[in-house]
Amino acid sequence: MPRARAPSPRRLPDGSLLHNRLLAALPRAEYDRILQYVRMTTVTIGHTLHGHRARIKDVYFPNGGVFSVTNEMRNGSLVEVATVGREGMLGIGVFLGARTGIGRTFQQVPNGPLPSMTAARFVEETTIAGPFRNVVNLYAQANLLQIMQCTACNALHNVTQRACRWLLQTHDRVENDTLALKQEFLAVMLGVQRPTVTVVLRALQQEGLISSRYGRIHVLRRKRLEAASCECYGVIRAHFARLGL
Repeated sequence: MPRARAPSPRRLPDGSLLHNRLLAALPRAEYDRILQYVRMTTVTIGHTLHGHRARIKDVYFPNGGVFSVTNEMRNGSLVEVATVGREGMLGIGVFLGARTGIGRTFQQVPNGPLPSMTAARFVEETTIAGPFRNVVNLYAQANLLQIMQCTACNALHNVTQRACRWLLQTHDRVENDTLALKQEFLAVMLGVQRPTVTVVLRALQQEGLISSRYGRIHVLRRKRLEAASCECYGVIRAHFARLGL
């Protein structure tokens, strides 16, 4: 008998391979239908995608890289509430009825153009019962569980443990041992001052877990980094795996 043909890989409008897990979870026919509403957006490190109290015009489906969703305090300080990569989307609040940002969402680690969809089209598509709505609903659950776990983590675990968790999550998302990551951004993510980040990274480097230089962090010993992290890294991964994301 002739061999069955392997399904052709899914591609985005610019011809690049699809890596976003939400879009990849859609049946092929549904993916092809949704793709007509997806466009590619070029962003740079630190670029604001959703601003504090600004109307959300677009939602995004990262195909690589790392993005931070933050909450903004009255004095303008930021604290991270979620980290998003190719396992999710930016703008999940729109699915829940919110149309303005509560903080600032921006790119931390780059990795190519970013697939996007207008918020209006996203709302229209997710009001229709079907595969797309189901996948987004699953991610909304996973995102809530991640935020809850990170809230507990920020309150109960020390800065070194939290830094290890963040580095591991970033390492998972970019699948590269070298992370283009500025200490200023990492300080925001951990809710500490930059000198504290310098001390933490220096200690991890002295222990041989990482090397850090000129805005780049190189993961040297992944298993030891996991051991130095808190339980939250594994818990968050388990939440996404349980929901099939």
